[in-house]
Amino acid sequence: MAYDFTADDVFEMAEQLERNGAQFYRNAAENAGDLEAKAFLIRLAEMEDAHEKTFALLRSNLSEKAKAATVFDPQHESALYLRALADTRVFFEKEIDLSSMRAILKAAILAEKDSIVFYLGMKDLVPDKLGKDKLDKIIKEEMGHIRILSKELIAHKK
Repeated sequence: MAYDFTADDVFEMAEQLERNGAQFYRNAAENAGDLEAKAFLIRLAEMEDAHEKTFALLRSNLSEKAKAATVFDPQHESALYLRALADTRVFFEKEIDLSSMRAILKAAILAEKDSIVFYLGMKDLVPDKLGKDKLDKIIKEEMGHIRILSKELIAHKK
């Protein structure tokens, strides 16, 4: 069955990805060797929390048309599918080395890149009339994460 995802669907996934990211950073903070690294990872988790709130706000401001289902789905299977994707493809279901800050940062950068690729792919599935232009906000937020993480990774090379 063909299914056009709405911006609402993608923002719901974005919220879940941000929750997953926050949990990843909190777990990494628990394994961090020093207080500075722990504080940095907690700040990243808090940024993910803030992004989740941003996406929830953007989602709540979508038009009814951008929220409307495009196919008959009484069991909400499409939402379950999207949630499963969000839960398994970016921050989870991966072997992540939490033994060093460099390894954590590399894993985080890879996860953020994966999320950007995921959102770019989803953007292709959202028709213009259903809020496609709103998805650029998500992608820009994730690109900002990569800049922050890359700067920190460079600092840890020294």
